[in-house]
Amino acid sequence: MLKKRIEKIRQELKEDEALLITGKSNRLYFTGFNSSAGNILITKKKAVFLIDFRYFEKAKDSVKHLQVELCQKLFSQISEILKAEKIKTVFLDTAYVNMELFASIKTALNQFNISDDSRLSEEIVKLRSIKSKAELELIKSAQALTDETFQYILTRLDSTRTEKEIALDMEFFMRKNGSEGISFDFIVASGKNSSLPHAVPTDKKIQKGDFLTLDFGAVVGGYRSDMTRTVAIGEATDFQKEIYNIVLKAQNQALDSLKSGVACSQVDKAARDIINSYGYGHCFGHGLGHSVGIEIHENPACNTRDNTLLQEGMIMTVEPGIYLENQFGVRIEDMIYVKENSSINLTKSPKNLIII
Repeated sequence: MLKKRIEKIRQELKEDEALLITGKSNRLYFTGFNSSAGNILITKKKAVFLIDFRYFEKAKDSVKHLQVELCQKLFSQISEILKAEKIKTVFLDTAYVNMELFASIKTALNQFNISDDSRLSEEIVKLRSIKSKAELELIKSAQALTDETFQYILTRLDSTRTEKEIALDMEFFMRKNGSEGISFDFIVASGKNSSLPHAVPTDKKIQKGDFLTLDFGAVVGGYRSDMTRTVAIGEATDFQKEIYNIVLKAQNQALDSLKSGVACSQVDKAARDIINSYGYGHCFGHGLGHSVGIEIHENPACNTRDNTLLQEGMIMTVEPGIYLENQFGVRIEDMIYVKENSSINLTKSPKNLIII
């Protein structure tokens, strides 16, 4: 599979063109090797992984579909390869190249045309949007661990615990049971804090009557999961239950519409129309969801602007929310695998309102 990814890029290259990959996520995607450094150079005939001394021995043992070279003088080594292959134009994975890096590459490789054309970078985005069976299995494993963490933390919620303590407890459990890390900084938000979509855990203790929003995910084999559940502590008012049920209804409507051939914006609209119909459209200010893989936010995205047609193999989150300023918020999020005429929900945690 990794070799096929290289071949797909080669199909897009002319004989005198090359692609230099610098981004960490793309490096993992094309090598299967997780490192904080390294560059990949792909031409029609050659694919080289240049990696420094810290990772070289391990990379030699595990990366077999590319030529692994010890990186000592990066741009000199790249230049030698480009000259030998008679390369004129070098493309970059532009999504991961800032202006400073672009300028340094252009200066160091001034004998070649360093292109700012994003064509090949966009091709990588398309490749990464469709998950292979192996990628799907890793994401399913990450999500299974996330579901397990949710069941665990439900038994440990009481009014003696702060948001920070809950977040740390979840992270420790997740790492202890096999996660390589956390998908992103966990969101643990209670009471009024839950009205903040990206709240940061605080020293606030959870209290009876609070809604508690938990947004978290695991990492397995470099691939991530993402889910959100909102639970009630001790009790829930009729108004809280009403808002929760609106969000759940909106999510279910979106899930029913999610399948291959449907535009991302239409899936977003399915959920947004429900929330709008109850008069809370102004309280749902973010997109419905996004793709997940090596990174927590990948393309495409289910929002009002993205008209990408969903394809089988994409994995999308569906996470509508209603956030009532200075009161509380509700968000429910699942990860969905897109099929041709249907979809599969990878998230197994219950979505009925849980009162702890």
